[in-house]
Amino acid sequence: MITADLTNIRIEKSNLSSLKSVDFNALDFGKYHSDHMFLADFNGGKWHDMRIVPYQNISLSPATAALHYGQTVFEGFKAHKAKNSNDIILFRPEKHWERMNKSMSRICMPPISKEIFMDGVIEMAKIDRMWAPSQEGCSLYFRPFAFAMDAFIRVKPSDSYYFIIFCSPVGSYFAGKLNVKIETEFVRSAEGGIGFAKSGGNYAASLLPAKNAAANGYQQIMWTDAKEHKYIEETGASNVMFLIDNVLITPCLSSSILDGVTRDSIITIGKDLGYKVEERKISVDEIIRSLKDGTMQEAFGTGTAAVISPISIINYLGEDYEVPAPKADGFSKKVAKILNDIKYGIIEDPYNWTIRV
Repeated sequence: MITADLTNIRIEKSNLSSLKSVDFNALDFGKYHSDHMFLADFNGGKWHDMRIVPYQNISLSPATAALHYGQTVFEGFKAHKAKNSNDIILFRPEKHWERMNKSMSRICMPPISKEIFMDGVIEMAKIDRMWAPSQEGCSLYFRPFAFAMDAFIRVKPSDSYYFIIFCSPVGSYFAGKLNVKIETEFVRSAEGGIGFAKSGGNYAASLLPAKNAAANGYQQIMWTDAKEHKYIEETGASNVMFLIDNVLITPCLSSSILDGVTRDSIITIGKDLGYKVEERKISVDEIIRSLKDGTMQEAFGTGTAAVISPISIINYLGEDYEVPAPKADGFSKKVAKILNDIKYGIIEDPYNWTIRV
């Protein structure tokens, strides 16, 4: 059993803030980082030495196991500055803690306790609260991650790890229209693999096909199953959803599809709005047919970074199919407003998803 030394977090504050160097009116996603970071060490069978220190580089041995064998996982979630107070509102951090531990379990990493994860998140939110943007559509993005630290290149699970949290003030992940290409050659993940885990290797596998697609004007890949390239799975940076004949359809979860927190949130809200929701296999043929016969009403990516990103074009086998633009009173607009109002504290959170700091 993994144990933790739950002593108080040691805090060393930065003597010089870089806050003034940030242009909050032009935030590139992930470009800037706040003044501090949270760390915890794992060795001797337990997590210990929880601390917050000034944001800084870390020193690694060239033999560090994570660099060779990819034993690393990460999460990402957002905090928003409340509209009617000075509070910082964290959106579903506990759900991200649960998912991080699922990822860690799959690649033989020791779990992080809820206390360590949440205490680190909340203390970081307190210390770097001034980094939360007040501009509409912007947020403070939290990046918890963990990786193997053994300086030992034999292939085996590491005995030591780092757990780190840092924050970035961010704007929108996607700008303008989102054009996607259905992938029929490359594979990101297969059943039985680690596609459901937020592990670095999953994203490395997507870089070449995404680069190829971008060269032809497509911002994202729409991945299909590894065996037949017959069924839709997800896009490169998000889950994917379709509104067809007023039914919300999204691929059912599997070992090759990420259990998205935004996905879960939209399904919950959609059901409460009275929409029929189907989590099932959805074939490429069904998507193309619905685009041709006009039953496709909306298609959009969903994720922490992407939030709800309407898809404008779906390319399949060299042919572009135009997706109808979301109507002002359409499904994605309604859900986006409810999510936004919850995240900014404009309305009461009926789901107990948020934490105010």
